[in-house]
Amino acid sequence: MLDEEKVEDVLVIGGGVNGTGIARDASGRGLSVILCEKGDLACGTSSASTKLFHGGLRYLEQYAFGLVRKALKEREILLANMPHIAHPMRFLLPLVRGMRPAWLLRIGLFIYDHLVFNRHLPPTRSVDLRSDIAGKPLKPHLVRAFEYSDGWVDDARLVVLNAVDAAERGAKILTRTRVVAARRESGLWKIETIDENTGQHRHIRARALVNAAGPWVNLVAEGVIGMGVHDPIRLVRGSHIVVARLFDHDRAYFFQNADGRIIFALPYEEDFTLIGTTDADHGQSPDLVSCSEAEIAYLCDAASEYFAAPVLPQNVVWTYAGVRPLDDTGGGSASDASRDYHIRLTDEGDRAPLVTIYGGKITTFRLLAEQVVAELAPYLELQGRAWTDHTPLPGGDFAFGDRTAMVSRLLGEKPFLSPRDARRMLAAYGTRAWQMLGDAKSPGDLGRSFGAGLTEVEVRWMMTREWARTAEDVVWRRSKCGLRLTGNEILALDAWMKGVIDENLAGD
Repeated sequence: MLDEEKVEDVLVIGGGVNGTGIARDASGRGLSVILCEKGDLACGTSSASTKLFHGGLRYLEQYAFGLVRKALKEREILLANMPHIAHPMRFLLPLVRGMRPAWLLRIGLFIYDHLVFNRHLPPTRSVDLRSDIAGKPLKPHLVRAFEYSDGWVDDARLVVLNAVDAAERGAKILTRTRVVAARRESGLWKIETIDENTGQHRHIRARALVNAAGPWVNLVAEGVIGMGVHDPIRLVRGSHIVVARLFDHDRAYFFQNADGRIIFALPYEEDFTLIGTTDADHGQSPDLVSCSEAEIAYLCDAASEYFAAPVLPQNVVWTYAGVRPLDDTGGGSASDASRDYHIRLTDEGDRAPLVTIYGGKITTFRLLAEQVVAELAPYLELQGRAWTDHTPLPGGDFAFGDRTAMVSRLLGEKPFLSPRDARRMLAAYGTRAWQMLGDAKSPGDLGRSFGAGLTEVEVRWMMTREWARTAEDVVWRRSKCGLRLTGNEILALDAWMKGVIDENLAGD
């Protein structure tokens, strides 16, 4: 329960990766924090990425060396601190006549390898696609490629685990809670919220306010906070498609397109391939976003230029799209818009600071959060120094590179799990998989089965520890079990979850 008489240190608007990262950092330094998210955690842009921790190799063409270096440095930190939800991945960049020449790509990859000291990832190498298994699914005229390193991450789990850690350090995470008004009053922020489920209004006072609403940032600035827009943003939609697995190895592909853009084809959830992304200006509300038929066709056509077997729209089993709020001062194409972030701070006579976040990419969220808390330091009483660069996310307290050994250990101690389920649980929960499974000694101890290895024990964990409220929260964000569940199975899960919530409300 909230104490409306208490003055909180910070209220954060936005439950995406930036908002939860800020809440985690601030609460870990002794600040009282409330985070308000109008929907579910990661229900917007932060669950619609290409699932990569990367510097952005293509941004070198824009001479964005500072952004790439910053992101590559962060990539190293993140891979070390979340070995359950993130892991290294090798990428193959086939050479194509008429595209960027080999000498130019080699120089770019050399710079990419050496912008930062790299402890965890192997360097670039040349690959003969005629003899390497990676060449098998590709068209026969593709004979040579460069192979380089980057990182993969489960983006939605990243957001959820930041929120979990923030809550365990004292933060209050209020999902499905919309901030409807925020005004400075007597040196504090007076904030009004509404519970989207119950309609209940609350009033909160805070010393500092953070607008981390992502693509909604200027809508919040104008409609909620009542201030003018200082920084124009460009809403750029990135869409992805998922098809049945196109290749039998664990490396990814980086494909150049004739229009100068690029796409990735990534191994995904063991049985699938993820293809994306597009870059299209989004002229609608950020609430109205989906992968269009034109984007599906574009991604299928682009992938079919490389894969021997055509990728067709009827092969698509799932799509998703998100809107990125990018800097709108540079002009040019949507692909060329900067992915860097900037932070704007205003105050009222050295009191009631407001921090507004513009832009950013998932790889630099932790650094952004650290900088936001540093900006707030003169107004608040911090305890301790920056800490998130050397502290694992919940469940990530095992050594980098030990994921396979951890899966074997889980299977050894819980032999009733299938190898697939053990891999999925370790990749989602890390060492906390043991806590979730508890004393279970058989499948029957896990309660009702909803299909795709999803059981009552796990869903209750998501509901009680991770703020899940609907089947969509469970099967498309906290897991990707929706790829294997039928529509009726998802409906049955949703009905069961509503029943649990109703029981809890009745008990209260």
